[in-house]
Amino acid sequence: MKLLIALLAVPRLTASFIFAAELPSTAPLEWPEPDLSGRLMDGAHRFVERKIAEAPAGRKKFWTQDFSSPEAYVKSVEPNRTRFRTIIGTVDARLPAAMERYGDDANPALLAETARYRIFQVRWPVLEGLWGCGLLAEPKEKATAGVVLVPDALQTPEQMFGLAPGVPAESQGARWLAENGCVVVVPVTISREKLVTTDKQLQQSDQTYREWIYRQAYHMGRHVIGYEVQTALAAVDWLQSRGLKTGVCGYAEGGLTALYAAAVDTRLSAALVSGYCGSREKVWAEPIYRNVWGLLREFGDAEIAGLILPRTLLVEHCAAPDITGHKGEWHTPDFDGALAEVKCIEAGGTLHTPPLLRTEAPFSNASLTDFSSALGVTKPAPLSGETPVDQRKAFDPAARHARYFHEMESHVQGLVQQSEHVRERAFLFSIMPELELTKWTTEHTQPTQPAEKFIEGAKRFRENFRNEAMGRFDEPLSPPNARTRVVKETDKWTAYDVVLDVYPEFFAWGILVVPKDLKPDERRPVVVCQHGRNGIPRNLLDGDTSGYRNVAAALAERGFIAFAPHNLYRGEDRYRWLCRKANTVKATLFSFIIASHDQILRWLETLPFVDGNRMAFYGLSYGGETAVRVPPLLEKYALSICSGDFNQWTRKVASIDEPFSFMRTIEWEMPYWNLGQTFDYAEMAYLMLPRPFMVERGHRDLVGRDQWVAHEYAKVRWLYAQLGLAGRTRIEYFQGGHAMRAEGTFDFLHEHLHWPKPAETKR
Repeated sequence: MKLLIALLAVPRLTASFIFAAELPSTAPLEWPEPDLSGRLMDGAHRFVERKIAEAPAGRKKFWTQDFSSPEAYVKSVEPNRTRFRTIIGTVDARLPAAMERYGDDANPALLAETARYRIFQVRWPVLEGLWGCGLLAEPKEKATAGVVLVPDALQTPEQMFGLAPGVPAESQGARWLAENGCVVVVPVTISREKLVTTDKQLQQSDQTYREWIYRQAYHMGRHVIGYEVQTALAAVDWLQSRGLKTGVCGYAEGGLTALYAAAVDTRLSAALVSGYCGSREKVWAEPIYRNVWGLLREFGDAEIAGLILPRTLLVEHCAAPDITGHKGEWHTPDFDGALAEVKCIEAGGTLHTPPLLRTEAPFSNASLTDFSSALGVTKPAPLSGETPVDQRKAFDPAARHARYFHEMESHVQGLVQQSEHVRERAFLFSIMPELELTKWTTEHTQPTQPAEKFIEGAKRFRENFRNEAMGRFDEPLSPPNARTRVVKETDKWTAYDVVLDVYPEFFAWGILVVPKDLKPDERRPVVVCQHGRNGIPRNLLDGDTSGYRNVAAALAERGFIAFAPHNLYRGEDRYRWLCRKANTVKATLFSFIIASHDQILRWLETLPFVDGNRMAFYGLSYGGETAVRVPPLLEKYALSICSGDFNQWTRKVASIDEPFSFMRTIEWEMPYWNLGQTFDYAEMAYLMLPRPFMVERGHRDLVGRDQWVAHEYAKVRWLYAQLGLAGRTRIEYFQGGHAMRAEGTFDFLHEHLHWPKPAETKR
């Protein structure tokens, strides 16, 4: 009754309008603001923050520690170690161990010497085309142990030996270890300085060297963290080949590397983590290059430390660098927080909780004494007064860093170039090897393959795409609790705001447009029309935005039901931070969007005038991105149309040589973990089979190049044809830009939703 009274207050009411307003099982929408995008975003942040807060308690389900013996414990956590190794990107087999000393007359390989040790400039193979580089100290007498010492991201190997200013003598850990008989390898780390470039577009993207590697590597299932762990472990390979008991230590960013390296490699007898350990529940607020896919679901620092047990782990709490402006920030971890985290390390049976040392500076005498003792160094001496002197005459640490940086970059770009073949072998030809072209044919026609085999085989890839690429919240959908209100009426249709609960804090919002010529008991097809970045549902109704052409209204005038939902990519960095938060619990922006659309479709098919078997999707730009991510997963969508977005997505996100690559823009949320190795737009579109799929492409659309679009779409068209379904896919080019043309796409909707075209359509 309350809803009817509210509706009677709306001017220009007609009988048909009153009928259309009485949507089944809806309550009045009483929120005052006409634009609900801010409220929706606030709810999404509250929801994901709750999921983050719940994560520590949920980790136990991933662990089955056996404390009956040290050997049993190590075996019991091996599955966790494997998963950890995967999410930090240490998945490539390293090259055979080697250590190369190099130099010339100006910069000799032997760059310094003291009474106890010699220092060499070295490099060592890590992965194909990637060499670690830095300094090696070798004792003049028999070595007692081997150590990889990883500096912070603003420190050089030279500073760790006192060869260059910047680190106080009491923190020159490499020098201390070398004086006490250790073979010490100090690798270069990727700097967190701002990327030096004259490219104005890149300058606007405001990236550091670490972020530059992170962005491209993350999309390819690798990570700047993982590359640095691999670099350290390649040095460990060489130390181990010499029969040395080996440990790893590091400070700040290097402390992270040391912790992670010891967690993934059980050959390391001891680890010293300085200036890093603490609670990770706000890792989403740390610098962006710390973002690790799904980290908090299974791992905090305590759980990572647990992978090191029963080996020696020492945690040194000391001042860390202040980092701001890195799409996140980081400061010295709180001691109480670090202590609480260390106390969370599960140690049963004969295992012991690692000690937490509180020191004034990193690599204190006390921490290095305990660390080296675990490696067999007896009676270590305090640091002497003999400081090594660099004999090189023209050494440039920036040039060395640049080589390492560009080799890492090149390794990622090699993955980008080869990814098409990786995806094809792993997906398409693993399901139907008979589709692989192995010989020439001159036949005019070829038989098609039954689609059923591919459709059945693709089910596991659909699940993988949902769970491992887009991410799924482990929470059931709430009852929809639909609320509605009229927002506009014409003589042909009525439009309503619709709000549906999705999760307790998070709701879906959109505009439902219902034609007024509905007949009693008639069920019509629905077209879900999706806006792009920074859009709102009203843009598709009466926004008079050239890119959208008021398609929701136009479709309603053709007799379709239209629904224009709001997607979360509005508010620039607010949705990017939402994605960052979600990543920590193995979710993405599309985890929200998929859940919203799932709820919307479930609700739409309950409406008495909707045919639940004829619900279609049509989206532009970020809405086009939605078109290849949501309908392939939600099979209630009968077809999908991707406008202004279809692309070679791996190149679009991770390639460094194109002006419109996301590597060069402010859209730092675009990399999705390992997507480049598993799904590009062809593979996403394959998941639509046997449902119809269409691409709409303006020749002047700067989202990509026609040849990219044509190449990727040709794979889709080819597969549909091989399965006898060529008539269910189409691409339309037009002489235009980033916009919906709304011509061939309308024809496609009429054809495949089996709805007659109007004799004459007013647009």
